[in-house]
Amino acid sequence: MSQQQRMGGQPMIVLGEDSQRMKDEDAQSHNISAAQAVAESVRSTLGPKGMDKMLVSSMGDVTVTNDGVTILQEMDIDNPTASMIVEVAETQEDEAGDGTTTAVSIAGELLKNAEDLLEQDIHPTAIIKGFHQASDQARKEIDNVARDVDPSDTDLIRKVAETSMTGKGAELDKELLAQLVVDAVQAVTVEAEDGETIVDLEYVNVETQTGRAAGESELLNGAVIDKDPAHADMPTAVDDADVLLIDEPIEVEETEADASIQLDSPDQLQQFLDKEEEELREKVDAIADSGADVVFCQKGIDDLAEHFLAQEGILATSRVKKTDLGFLKEVTGATIVSEFDTLDAEDLGTADVTFDEDDELFYVEGLEGSHGVTLLLRGSTEHVVDELERGIGDALDVVSQTVSDGRVLAGGGAVEVEVARRVRDYADSVSGREQLAVEAFADALELVPRVLAENAGLDSIDTLVDLRSAHDEGNETAGLNVFTGDIVDTYDAGVVESAHAKSQALSSATEAANLVLKIDDIISAGDLSTDKGDDEGGPGGAPGGMGGMGGGMGGMM
Repeated sequence: MSQQQRMGGQPMIVLGEDSQRMKDEDAQSHNISAAQAVAESVRSTLGPKGMDKMLVSSMGDVTVTNDGVTILQEMDIDNPTASMIVEVAETQEDEAGDGTTTAVSIAGELLKNAEDLLEQDIHPTAIIKGFHQASDQARKEIDNVARDVDPSDTDLIRKVAETSMTGKGAELDKELLAQLVVDAVQAVTVEAEDGETIVDLEYVNVETQTGRAAGESELLNGAVIDKDPAHADMPTAVDDADVLLIDEPIEVEETEADASIQLDSPDQLQQFLDKEEEELREKVDAIADSGADVVFCQKGIDDLAEHFLAQEGILATSRVKKTDLGFLKEVTGATIVSEFDTLDAEDLGTADVTFDEDDELFYVEGLEGSHGVTLLLRGSTEHVVDELERGIGDALDVVSQTVSDGRVLAGGGAVEVEVARRVRDYADSVSGREQLAVEAFADALELVPRVLAENAGLDSIDTLVDLRSAHDEGNETAGLNVFTGDIVDTYDAGVVESAHAKSQALSSATEAANLVLKIDDIISAGDLSTDKGDDEGGPGGAPGGMGGMGGGMGGMM
C-alpha cells in the first residue's frame, strides 16, 4: 500500500498501488472534457440537415442512424463522467421520446461555458446555483411562450409528427407516416373521468417488413403476426372468427424425467402410437368443441395435431411470441388459456383473421370495441426499416406527449432564442456571481440554432444575429428555415415541437451539468489516463482519458 499524507492535520488517505487521484481544477477539467466529447459526438446529427453515424459493434453488426440515444447507447463508453451524459439522453428518451441530441448538446455547452467561468475564479457552487435558477426561469418562459393545442386538432398534431421525422429515415414519406402516427395515437387516446387526456401507447404495436417501399406502410385496426399457417390445408381467411389464444403446446405431454420403454412386439408399438394419437385427438376435439375457428399457440403444435386441426377446418399457427399473444388478447378480447381441461367458449375472442400469402403475415382485425392498432412499417432493406422504426417510435412518443400535455412550441431554434433573450433579461435581477452563470445558461441555449445552421452549411454567427434581431423586434416564433437559410415564422411554416420535450431537455441537461460541476475529487482504483481510444478508433485523444468511448465506433467520427 502507498500512503498519501498532507500536512496541516488533514486526514490520511490510503490508496492501493494502482489507484490514482485527481483533484480540484484537474478533476473539473477532466470531467468537463469527457462530457464535451460525448456532446460533440452527436452534435452533427442535430436538425433536418444533420448527418448520420455508422456504428459497428464488436460482433460486426452495423447500425446507421442519427438518433442521439441510439448512438450513445451503441458507443462503448467506460468513462464514468461520459456515462452520466449518456444518462441524460436515456432520461430524455424515457420521459419525452425525442430531443435526446438537444439535451446532450445543451449539457455539453453548459459545461463548456462553466469552464470559462471557473477560469475566472468563480466557485462551482455559484455556477450551480445560477444554472439552477436559470433552468427554472427558462422552463417558466417555455410555459409562457407555449401555445395550447386541442387533442382533436389533427392538422397541428400532424405537424408535430412531421417535425419530429424531418431529418430522419422517415422524412421522404413523412406526410403519410405522420398521418399514420396521428391516427394511431388518436385510436388509443381516452379521456379519464377527471377530464385528463390519456394516451396508452401500450396498445400501439409496431411491426416491420422489408422488400417494399416505405410509402406502402399502413395502420391496421388490430394485430399483424409474422407467422405461417401450421398446415397447407388450413383455411387462409375467417370472417368474424372465434379466436383461441393458448400458451400450452398442442403436443403429446412429455414425462418430467427421461424414461425408456421396452417393447416386445409390433402390436405394443402400435398401441403406443395409438395412445399418442388419441391424446392429440382429445386436445384437438377440445379446441373444436369450444367453437374456435382460429388458434394462436405460443408453443409448438405436433404434426399430427396440425393435420387434425386442418380436418376440422381450423386455422392455426404455432410459436407465436408472448408479446404478440398479449397484444392479441387486447385486440380480440380473448382469454389466454393455459389448460385444455378448463377450455370453453367464454375464453374465445372475436376478430376477422386473414393470412396474406404474398406478405406471409396474419392480419387480425379486431371488431367494434376492440382496443389495439398496429403500424406496419415497410422499407427496402433491414437498415432502412430499422431507422424508420426509430423515427416512428420517436414520433409516436412526441405526439402522445403533445396530446397529453396539450402544448406546442415553434421549432427551428425559435424557442431557444426567445427563451435565451428572456433569461438574459431575468439575469439583471439576479445578484452576485450567479448572474454570470445565468447569462452563460442563456448563451448555451443558443447552441441549438447555431448547430442547426452549421449542419445546414450556413454561417452560424450571421444566423444567430438575424434571429436575435427578429426576436428583439417582437417576433417570438422567428426561427431558421434550414432549407433556404431564411428567418421565417416557423410556427406558421409548420415546424412545431412538443413543449414537454423541450422543457424536459432543459431540465435533464441542467441537472447533468450541475452533477458534473459538483465533483472536485476523483479517486480511481485504476488508471485515469488509459488511452484505449488510440487503438480502438474512438476519441482517445480527449483529455482525461476518454479512451474506451470509441470501442464500438471504429472510425465513426
